[in-house]
Amino acid sequence: MRFTDWLIVVLPLLFIIGAAIYSGKYTRSVVDFLAAGRVAGRYVISVGDLTAALSVITLVAGSEASYQTGFGVSFWQTISVPVSIVLGLTGFCTYRWRETRCLSKGQFIELRYGSKFFRIVTAFVSTISEMITNAIGPAIAANFFIYYMGLPHRIMIFGVSLPCYGILVALCLCLATILIWPAGRISLLITDCFQGLISYPIFVAVVGFILLRFSYDVDLAPVLWDRVPGESFMDPYDVKNLRDFNIFALIVTLVSSTINRASWIGNDTTNSARTPHEQKMAGILGSWRNGFAYMMITLIAIIVVVFMNSETFSSQNPRNSFKTNSNVIRKQLAERVIDEVVEEPVLRQQVIRKVQAIPDIVHKNDGSAKLSQKENLDTKYLSVVKKELGDSPEGRMMFQKCRTLFQQMMMPTVLKNIFPVGILGLFCLLMVMLLISTDDSRIFNAAGCIVQDMILPFFKGHISVKQHLLLLRLTTLGVAIFFFVVAIFFSQMDYINMFTTIMCALWLGGAGPIMVGGLYTRFGNLTGAWCAIIFGSGTSLLGLIFQRNWTATIYPWLEKMELVAPLDKFLVTVSSPLNPWVVWKMDPFKFPINSFEILGISLFLSISTYIIGSFLTYKPYDLDKLLHRGIYADDNSEKMVPEKINWKNIWGKLIGITSEYTKGDKIIAWSVFVYAIIYQVVIGFLAIIVWNFFDPWPQKWWDWRFFIAMLLIPGIIGIISTVWFLIGGIMDARRLFHDLEQLKEDPFDNGQIGAGNEPEK
Repeated sequence: MRFTDWLIVVLPLLFIIGAAIYSGKYTRSVVDFLAAGRVAGRYVISVGDLTAALSVITLVAGSEASYQTGFGVSFWQTISVPVSIVLGLTGFCTYRWRETRCLSKGQFIELRYGSKFFRIVTAFVSTISEMITNAIGPAIAANFFIYYMGLPHRIMIFGVSLPCYGILVALCLCLATILIWPAGRISLLITDCFQGLISYPIFVAVVGFILLRFSYDVDLAPVLWDRVPGESFMDPYDVKNLRDFNIFALIVTLVSSTINRASWIGNDTTNSARTPHEQKMAGILGSWRNGFAYMMITLIAIIVVVFMNSETFSSQNPRNSFKTNSNVIRKQLAERVIDEVVEEPVLRQQVIRKVQAIPDIVHKNDGSAKLSQKENLDTKYLSVVKKELGDSPEGRMMFQKCRTLFQQMMMPTVLKNIFPVGILGLFCLLMVMLLISTDDSRIFNAAGCIVQDMILPFFKGHISVKQHLLLLRLTTLGVAIFFFVVAIFFSQMDYINMFTTIMCALWLGGAGPIMVGGLYTRFGNLTGAWCAIIFGSGTSLLGLIFQRNWTATIYPWLEKMELVAPLDKFLVTVSSPLNPWVVWKMDPFKFPINSFEILGISLFLSISTYIIGSFLTYKPYDLDKLLHRGIYADDNSEKMVPEKINWKNIWGKLIGITSEYTKGDKIIAWSVFVYAIIYQVVIGFLAIIVWNFFDPWPQKWWDWRFFIAMLLIPGIIGIISTVWFLIGGIMDARRLFHDLEQLKEDPFDNGQIGAGNEPEK
């Protein structure tokens, strides 16, 4: 990176740090620190959630998955659109959660199920799951910056050789902690909002550069169609042979996102809004806020696939306007990966020499020899590395690490070589902002959960505000240290999305029925909740143990006991009814059952056992008391006037419109409904399915569909939403500071139960 690029990165970061420090003056209570005083507006929440939701790991994982399976499967993701939109429009879980006024999910669990011990157990499970999952964020990000900036793996400081990876992880976590320390949720909301506002113009710049340098018809489409039958990157009806990120994974993801909608709730912005309605509107605005963000992610994934597989960019021919080509990048990437993974110097140099000796590969995208998941332009490089490392358990482990890093770091390596000065710095700034906004949120969420649900229940008396805030800050520091230790010593050897899925499944495998059942059912009770945790999370834990120890321990033991062949036969027989979406067979490098399949089994067991266990020990629960409704309503309860359903308001009722909605709110809700349901589902999905049932589309029509649905329409929406959310975010940020100054503090509102904190009725 040039000096100009470094200025682009450093100056905005100094402003963001200054904003975090300034916000410290507004922290006077625990509610301020944990929930921004519950006075945040919809735009400051929504814009801040954009950068908190996006991350370096999101881009790396998205590119990694798209490089393997393309974009045809994404057509079927539309089945999740009506579900997510209805959940957002109706405020499913988020509205009721805000009504409970709980500061953490543990506080809710104790109130709902009446067990302090169960609160602590669930807090432990969810926090460990969340912390280990999120700890790889700084790890992936550190590697991203090493490969993107071309940094060495080791650097000399005062004559001592130190790993650059560890230094970058430490810097990332220190920066995140600095943003949390002054004001907790207030500083996170403000800095995340500012980062979101800065990000919008960067999205536009990156998207503009890609569209100017790559032609859709000439550069992109021919490469995306160059795949064998059954593994199309464009045709959603020709994806049956794709493994891992396939339609079965989409179905599991859809079910999980619905049943687990409230599973991470509480220690994030879901309790920061002024009212439950404002919280609901922040979620609805999330449908528009992304703008250019996901268009940029899609385009980056496309150009990585295209640049690394196109005949045009495989050599220095007249049509290649860049100063590098895919063969150079593959050798450069392979050398850096081997240098990082293989510790023995002689073996390392031997493998590097073999890789550098591979002749340049020029693949013609004319359909004469199409690429596949098993045979592609990376196969030769990976085969050489696999052969040189050997077939021992140690060699298999090293190869698995090399293959994982090679796939993950392809995106930053490609971008480093094709981005010009200015865009290089802007994208680096974007990645830094996405990194710290994600890390600080996840560190803060974990710290809040530990304090509120694992430490606070042990205090028998009321804890002072000063003690509580100090405890939160010190725990934040402890979580950051935990992240550092995990990032340094933990090896991630599967696709990122697979790893995060199985780690989150430790909690999500059993959490869904506990949280949703607690908010919406009267029959759910402690017995059912215990069953969900034991059977759901327990199954996920077993799956994780098998995945982590498969290559090094379990498979070699099975070989020794001559059990590989009979187990292979058993797995093939069991999975055959779900072929080709689910294919279980023995593999020395990978556990046969992938993370999505393990999560699916866990969800089925947790939901079933929650219902069975609850009904076996049935006792109705008073939900009105939990939600501050009816006779339990007070001055702070949301006043909702019941409306009779008639032909004039029935459609509004179906999408969640209530008497609380202003005219502007109704316009936003209807716009989301029309775009998501009418355009995306009815026109862009169902109509295409019906049409193809009677008359299958030719390749050119799928080209046009991809261009319009994935690039043109999101681009138009991006232009509108960029201006819209810039204005709304700035206005809401100003109002947040004003409302915090006027806020009346309640020292007893801190999440404690049974310490004299409950208001008298």
